[in-house]
Amino acid sequence: MRDIGTDDPRVHVRPGRPSKPRTKIRPDYSDRPRGQVITVDRGRYGVVMDDAVEVIAVKARELGRGALVVGDRVRLTGDLSGRKDTLARIVLIEERRTELTRSTDEGGGRERTIVANADQMAIVVALAQPEPKFGMIDRALVAAMEAGMQPLLVLTKADLASHQKVEEVYEPLGLRVFVTAVKHPAAPQRDDLEALREALTGHDTVLIGHSGVGKSTLFNTLVPDADRRTGDVNDVTGKGRHTSVNAVSFALPGGGRIIDTPGVRSFGLAHVDAAGLLRGFPDLEEVTADCPRGCTHKANETECALDTVRDPLGQRRVESLRRLLEQVPKPEWEG
Repeated sequence: MRDIGTDDPRVHVRPGRPSKPRTKIRPDYSDRPRGQVITVDRGRYGVVMDDAVEVIAVKARELGRGALVVGDRVRLTGDLSGRKDTLARIVLIEERRTELTRSTDEGGGRERTIVANADQMAIVVALAQPEPKFGMIDRALVAAMEAGMQPLLVLTKADLASHQKVEEVYEPLGLRVFVTAVKHPAAPQRDDLEALREALTGHDTVLIGHSGVGKSTLFNTLVPDADRRTGDVNDVTGKGRHTSVNAVSFALPGGGRIIDTPGVRSFGLAHVDAAGLLRGFPDLEEVTADCPRGCTHKANETECALDTVRDPLGQRRVESLRRLLEQVPKPEWEG
């Protein structure tokens, strides 16, 4: 058989089309209309524009797979009318001023950013049903410090129990404490609801707390049209049901925004190093100034200055800090 390969003059090889080189120049969207993400639901994002119009948007493909969270400030194109069945497109995510992050598991779990750009964290704790969890408060304080947010402590169900036990631990730290009795205001010892409203006005505040502490009830009181689901506490376990499924941001009547988050069983801090944990305990940070160089502040340290703390409240704080320090992953060079 005669060879009619590419050397045969009768065979004409059509040259391939030259590929168009990919340009590194990307469109500049920095002047596009700006908004803030207020809801996230399966690839659809509720965004309130700077002119107060609320739109539904999708994320542009070129933004990649990075997560968008409630609080993100974004630039958009497309239909920004806010009319039903219209979609805008998020084309730029602005740099975050703050990030509230938690680890999914202790001991090196995956980090997850919950809320962006909030400047305050309101830690909501029930005085009864369920009993206050000091460990949860301490963890939330660390998370607030790590995120660069100003923490507030909100004590609910003041008609059921005294607030003094909790207040005497945290007020000396300079933490603002608000006592409320929203659901059953039957002659509570103290009710700081109006002072709390004032403290939230003009700020973007994220609410953090266990399920069943009255977070959604408080939310509905502060934002009457929010209509957040409320739930009861299990009489056997003392734990509440998760009533908030996704984080959501609402405008406050006096200005600012308040962000409700799903109730948490625990607040993982595996992403925070020892120095970050210590910043959440400012009363003990001063004590550790007298520790020898390289002290880990753990219970097995022989010359740790934390062992000199003698008052019961201080010792409880030391125990709480050391529990968190035990969960800090060892550096690789330590094996």
